[in-house]
Amino acid sequence: MKNILDRIQTQISLRSKPEHNPNSPMSVHAMTVAYNDRPVLWDIDYDAPVASLVGVVGPNGAGKSTFIKACLGILPKLSGIVEFWGMPFNVARSRIAYVPQRESVEWDFPISVLEVVCMGLYAEIGLFKRVTAKHKARARRYLELVQMEQFADRQISELSGGQQQRVFLARALVKEADLYFMDEPFSGVDAVTESSIINSLKELKQAGKTVIVVHHDLTTVSEYFDSVILLNSRIIAQGEVSTTFNTENLRKTYGGKLTLLEDISKSMEKLSSKSSTVKSSSDVF
Repeated sequence: MKNILDRIQTQISLRSKPEHNPNSPMSVHAMTVAYNDRPVLWDIDYDAPVASLVGVVGPNGAGKSTFIKACLGILPKLSGIVEFWGMPFNVARSRIAYVPQRESVEWDFPISVLEVVCMGLYAEIGLFKRVTAKHKARARRYLELVQMEQFADRQISELSGGQQQRVFLARALVKEADLYFMDEPFSGVDAVTESSIINSLKELKQAGKTVIVVHHDLTTVSEYFDSVILLNSRIIAQGEVSTTFNTENLRKTYGGKLTLLEDISKSMEKLSSKSSTVKSSSDVF
């Protein structure tokens, strides 16, 4: 009966929102989120692209983490609808994975690295059912992918911040989802870990997955992402990085932080110059 009601709800919601693409990994329609009656996100409309790395960018307090949590139902919405491939979250949840901010996790809980990764399989395994050798082997494969297999039997609390972040990435990857949400996965990690994570994300994109990442380092947006959401309580701009991530939109998003924006603009100009130089060199040959 519940599945029938879910299908009916999906059909009604799709018919009422023809402006959204039902094949989009995620469609957000008129979403508003408030804390203590104060709006934090206002009238959000968004369709996530297929097979893309999406950066969610904006100043502190702009609602970036709230955006992800509200889409996933972790935080309540004041209004609006979120769909995944035209379906509500409770129907599509097996195709979705989430990596929270490292600071929001209780790392002192006595659990091994391998057990943490196996937690990503709980929805597949079922409640109160045993984790089998096959499940553990699958978890070890993803630990190896993020270069953490040698720590499988170590307590999660014994790892460094960067190592913990890699383990949480493996926990998301082991689910083999189609849509990934990651809340500041590069925060507080070393350069080696950051490089390892972004390489894993690019492999997900190559496999046709969509990854939505809350990100704070503006200097790496053009290098890391295909498209961007510029957010400050509402969506200021969204689209491909090449056309959306520009000085005008950054000024609208960040307001008076002009020195920062000028630095970013210079970095973007240097990247553009390097790209032109490479193109010119390739034309010669």
